[in-house]
Amino acid sequence: MLALDPMLDGGVLWTPFLIVVLKVLVIFVVGLVATMLMVWFERKVIAGMQNRIGPNKAGPFGILQTLADGIKLFFKEDLLPRRSDRFVFALAPFLSFVPAFLSFAIIPLGGDFRDGNNGIVTWFGVQTRVQLADPHIGVLFALAVSSIAVYGIMLAGWSSGSKYPLLGSVRASAQMVSYEAALGLSLASVILVSGTMSTSGIVSAQSSLTDWHVVATGVVPFIIFMIAATAELNRPPFDLVEAEQELVGGFNTEYSSIRFALFYLAEFMNTVTMSAMIVTLFFGGPQPISINGVTLDIPFIPNGLEGTVWLLAKVSVFLYIYVWFRASLPRLRYDQLMDLGWKLLIPASLGWFILLAAQRLARNEGWNIFVTTAGAVVVLGACYALMQAAFAVSGKTREREGAQF
Repeated sequence: MLALDPMLDGGVLWTPFLIVVLKVLVIFVVGLVATMLMVWFERKVIAGMQNRIGPNKAGPFGILQTLADGIKLFFKEDLLPRRSDRFVFALAPFLSFVPAFLSFAIIPLGGDFRDGNNGIVTWFGVQTRVQLADPHIGVLFALAVSSIAVYGIMLAGWSSGSKYPLLGSVRASAQMVSYEAALGLSLASVILVSGTMSTSGIVSAQSSLTDWHVVATGVVPFIIFMIAATAELNRPPFDLVEAEQELVGGFNTEYSSIRFALFYLAEFMNTVTMSAMIVTLFFGGPQPISINGVTLDIPFIPNGLEGTVWLLAKVSVFLYIYVWFRASLPRLRYDQLMDLGWKLLIPASLGWFILLAAQRLARNEGWNIFVTTAGAVVVLGACYALMQAAFAVSGKTREREGAQF
């Protein structure tokens, strides 16, 4: 079964087929418009933080500036380096751009999740979900697709036939390996608590504020996921794949015209997609805020459409946070980037997952949860002490041996 959409239970008929086509068009248009608005939003917010004006000529409040820049890039000369691999050089931007849309396809963009409706709405007399697809392995699909994007960066650097783009692309692959493990382990905590990998099922499990996974998992997986996602997106302070002060311009140095624009669009599209994924996993997605049975209802808006309003509001908060990161945080050194991923985020996410698993096992078996938690904390504390001792011994060994190069 491809998707958990009730519309497809009776086979593929004309009405469901047309609704699926409509969903595809909406996802594509919403993705492009959201990316265009995100670029404008980031430029305006950073300008405000730095006491500048920002875009203000093209359209009201400069909102059409991104469209103007895109048209300009489309008509610029498309350069092709002499030593490049032409086919791979042309393919790489699409390997970065397409995965962003594929990830967006499994995110619930609205729907009625109240009273056990599980996001089901009725369109043209057919029950469906406000998302393109809802596979059983939705979150694993999102992880797999996000991993594909790094191939676009890697191939872009390799196919350019230049040293500096290659260095930037190698950094991207090492960075992805470092932070993909932490991202997956923090996501495992959400799967453990919700009991499903379906994105609509994860949203349905967060019916009230106390059920939001940011609370149910103890905040730590959310913090780790947020940091690891920022590194996955190559956003500041983790944008070392295009550290212009040491790599000229990074993996996309040799790109121009529309091919450069595709990398640019992929970065901002991935930011929107990851913000929506964070909201879906930890903050109830389209679910309204509900506290002690009291739901904050938006008047005069149907429940299905209200879910979309709540999703937009929550996603906007995280988009602002990402812009805030870019405007305020300095770029990390590469050794700091690796240390944060391997020495802190991966052990912390694994340890917290083990703690949550121990608590869940205690509830299922009827054990004393306080004793079980205390025992798990003691074991994890001993593991942390052993890890720190290993780091100390390794540091002394390197200091004794001295520089190797």
